[in-house]
Amino acid sequence: MDIIGVIPARFSSTRFEGKVLAKIMGKSMLQHVWERAGGALLLDELIIACDDERVAQVAREFGAKVTMTSKDHLSGTDRIVEVINPIEVKIAINIQADEPLIHPTMIDSLARELLADSGISVATLIKKIEDNAELDDPNIVKVVADKNKFALYFSRAAIPYKANNSEIQDPVYYKHIGLYGYTKDFLFTFKNLPPSSLENIEKLEQLRVLEEGFRIRLIETKYETIGVDVPEDLKRVIEHLEKEKS
Repeated sequence: MDIIGVIPARFSSTRFEGKVLAKIMGKSMLQHVWERAGGALLLDELIIACDDERVAQVAREFGAKVTMTSKDHLSGTDRIVEVINPIEVKIAINIQADEPLIHPTMIDSLARELLADSGISVATLIKKIEDNAELDDPNIVKVVADKNKFALYFSRAAIPYKANNSEIQDPVYYKHIGLYGYTKDFLFTFKNLPPSSLENIEKLEQLRVLEEGFRIRLIETKYETIGVDVPEDLKRVIEHLEKEKS
């Protein structure tokens, strides 16, 4: 097997308890994610990884393959490691359960990049910020890249900072879309890395990768997504879906 997609779906959430089961136009958010991810052409298998029977039951009802995992995992990445450990697979795609607007081609773009270049162990998506209000939103993670499209830094703050005497009048800002592709080997390397200082400051797991000296390939997407962090985000998702239908 070349590529497996895993949707880590936990019920507990500090800011929005049970959000993966929140209803969006008659379906749970988790079902929206699963249906969209299922449209990816390059996935050999798609699994929902959860630690709560309430989530598992809903997932089975809409036809998903479900794997129950330990309740002790601190992150979705840890949950994915448990799922893929017994599976012979080259690449795992981490599909966030709170991204109901994910587009299948976003998954395929990650898969193609990792299949095409054996020197890349981790890849993720970015999108140009078009709404300046997102720059000041700490829930929107910003990212800066080097000239070869590898990540230099991720932050909840607006980066790069525009100095008063900057010659660039309208800098381009990018936000991070929380979709990752990893080689299986790298996932086990990552699991054994201790949490880093920058990770603990910003509460961004990907900074652990950069602090340890590994590189993250950035792939730009044109598709807009809305991550659901708080209940108010559901309204924005519904508005977007209604526009898609019209």
